[in-house]
Amino acid sequence: MDDARPTTTERPQAAGTLTVRYFAGARAAAGRTEETASAGRCLDEVLIDLSARHGDRLAAVLRAASFLVDGVTCHDRQAPLPAGATIDVLPPFAGG
Repeated sequence: MDDARPTTTERPQAAGTLTVRYFAGARAAAGRTEETASAGRCLDEVLIDLSARHGDRLAAVLRAASFLVDGVTCHDRQAPLPAGATIDVLPPFAGG
């Protein structure tokens, strides 16, 4: 009997989805640490959807936030996001 188990803590992605992870003030505004969104759209389209889901408070945070796509700073907000990608929402941080 083959006992092959995943060696990572990653959760399987549903087909055609991506994960959005919220940090700091974005987490508070969204009321959650993460959620899924449809893949194949660009970042700007996903942000419009997230703003509609969560309202003005999150929309304000998203306007000031930076975004990582699979750990890399997103420079092209019009590029389609592939299924399985992870978007990190990083609001401006205070301190130094």
